Amino acid sequence: MTTEFTVRGSHIAYQRPERGTVRVTLGFEGPQLKPVYDRVVHDLESVQQSVKALHDPEHGPVTWWSTKHVRTWAERPWNQDGKQLPLVHHASVGVEVKFRDFARLSAWVGGHVTSTQGFSLDGVVWALTEKNRQELERSVRTRAVQDAARRAQEYADALGLGPVRAVAVADAGMLSTGLSPMGGAAAPYQRMSAMAKDSSGGSEMELAPDDIEVSAEVDARFVVD
Repeated sequence: MTTEFTVRGSHIAYQRPERGTVRVTLGFEGPQLKPVYDRVVHDLESVQQSVKALHDPEHGPVTWWSTKHVRTWAERPWNQDGKQLPLVHHASVGVEVKFRDFARLSAWVGGHVTSTQGFSLDGVVWALTEKNRQELERSVRTRAVQDAARRAQEYADALGLGPVRAVAVADAGMLSTGLSPMGGAAAPYQRMSAMAKDSSGGSEMELAPDDIEVSAEVDARFVVD
């Protein structure tokens, strides 16, 4: 006689982020397009120079960066009385900068927040390096399978049966026909917001990432002959 056990195993791991990608926007508005456009281009050049001084793909503190094209548009806003106001021109450009040194990241953001008028922080994406992310995901999946085997063996022991033998292992939700995977590894990054604090009479940007969570769930079928 064969007894069958179907169980779900899971595991969660946490690790400090290794990279932080800052996403910022440089933007201005005004009644004339050219002054607005020129101001964005001027500030973009300043930001680019500050990034180039920190850029080193191997050792950082900046390992990668990119800028998008300057975008312009215009609109006619309305006031609270329903009257259409004169044309307002806008210009903006996005910049992304990846840091491996988080203290330098905070200092770079804080410096531009106070010195660059059109500079705004959109967020920071915290992440692991590709190699370490894959290693952590592999470890988490292994532990999830081990958890499933432990659960199945506990059921078998409770019934006074012998060692279990695995006959199927799948991503959570895939052992039943027609079902799709569910669960799996958590996205290896988290968005964090800037927190301002006063320091010696000034405003300082403090960016503190949380640990990155990576999780896995598996379904497994075991039998005892």
